[in-house]
Amino acid sequence: MGAVFAPVESRARVEAVVRRIGDAIELGLLADGEQLPGESRLAGQLGVSTVTLREALTVLRQQGLVTTRRGRGGGSFVAVPEPPGVERLLSRLRGWSSQELRDLGDHWAALSGAAARLAAGRTEPADLADLRRSVEELAGAAEAAARGRVHGRFHVELAAAARSARLAREQVALQTEVGALLCLVLGDDEYREEVAERQRAVVRAVRDGTAESARSLAERCVEESAARLVALRLTL
Repeated sequence: MGAVFAPVESRARVEAVVRRIGDAIELGLLADGEQLPGESRLAGQLGVSTVTLREALTVLRQQGLVTTRRGRGGGSFVAVPEPPGVERLLSRLRGWSSQELRDLGDHWAALSGAAARLAAGRTEPADLADLRRSVEELAGAAEAAARGRVHGRFHVELAAAARSARLAREQVALQTEVGALLCLVLGDDEYREEVAERQRAVVRAVRDGTAESARSLAERCVEESAARLVALRLTL
């Protein structure tokens, strides 16, 4: 949450707040029905005025990502959208060239590899609970949409384990581009379990403090997923 609610950049602040909170909702970092902090507190966390925050919340309500309740117990609450259908996802995938997907995969692997390497040197074993929870949620997720969401969340949490807010924000932004598309390759149960086992290996390497092993394992996990997306794109 520190990365989600860290101060936004000075330019285009309404748009930046909308993107930051909207991305976190779509990735499942904020749960459906979860109450956002009060306006004054949230504006302070994001480093914006309450006027800017209210404008951003208005946009988020128009996008169906936030609802507002008045009166006692009221406030702004998260509304997780329905996942896009397969045909819509395939249409989105067609919008990417295979080279663009490879470039995206390279960026993703670099981010996750760096995060894993740093986490191995900075994270205490007791701090790995969120990563372990995401791995087991992925292993038990029945629907492809849930698998894609949790897969993306794992990589955001890996960046958070590196104690780098900038890496976490970069990973959030990247997952909003690629996360939904992963539903297209995570529908296969055998591959879902393979991904979960790869993620378990990353967590073990981070726990053991083996930085280069953690980096290599995280990169391989990403590269395999990216390669599957490229292969699917080439069939369309």
